[in-house]
Amino acid sequence: MGGVAMNHPMRSGVGRAGSGPHTFASMVDAAFGHPRLAAIYDPLDPDRSDLDAYLAMAEEFGARSVLDIGCGTGVFALLLAERGITVTGIDPARASVDVARGKPGAERVRWLDGDAGDLPPMQIDLVTMTGNVAQAIADPQAWRTTLRGAYKALRPGGRLVFETRDPAQRVWEEWAEWTRETTYRMTDIPGVGHVETWAELTDVSLPLVSFRGTHVFAADGDVLTSESTLRFRECTEIERDLHGHGFVVEDVRDAPDRPGREFVFVARRDTAEPVPPGMP
Repeated sequence: MGGVAMNHPMRSGVGRAGSGPHTFASMVDAAFGHPRLAAIYDPLDPDRSDLDAYLAMAEEFGARSVLDIGCGTGVFALLLAERGITVTGIDPARASVDVARGKPGAERVRWLDGDAGDLPPMQIDLVTMTGNVAQAIADPQAWRTTLRGAYKALRPGGRLVFETRDPAQRVWEEWAEWTRETTYRMTDIPGVGHVETWAELTDVSLPLVSFRGTHVFAADGDVLTSESTLRFRECTEIERDLHGHGFVVEDVRDAPDRPGREFVFVARRDTAEPVPPGMP
């Protein structure tokens, strides 16, 4: 499902904050919040076959309405809308959402700027966080805000689905090989020109792993960098968080395209009871 591309270390999503621990919306990684970088995100990372599994789950659960938290440039939201599903996409990176709003078919999606704490009242069948979204919400308070927002947005019986890497696989040891030399890429983007990109691992302070993406625009020599951090959570930790926010963990699946490397959570809002005690 999700992956870390060499040129774009993080797939579309939310809360990719700058250096240091993330806050969900107050800090947004330049790769998604800077207009010049948001505009080239899709051309630099065009393979979104990782979304096929989410489309399959939307069909499996018979979802007629979907909330995509961390919608980024809107690729998944638009795929759902093409299938006649009512879709809301939300992301704190305004520049990325602006890219989504400018795409063909965007009028079929409700686009929101903000995080899951900013959601209006709704009764959704399915809430999704694709790619690196769940791991990119590295700040514990922001993570709790996200789970509360997802719970409130779901109808009774509705589901939350997301993926996260298994820390036992220690993927950061593979990322330690990232350097300018090993990840360098030159891409010719229509209307933009040649863009040089590379990625470097910058810090491993578990459970946080950080890296930097560099972009050089040949047209004017502009150099833009983005600092990103992912949080690696154990399966038992995530299950505890979900239970604590009113969810029933229905299934923990394997990622079909990354077997043994990721957890895919399917959590259900079980009843119409009020939000559990302690949740505002």
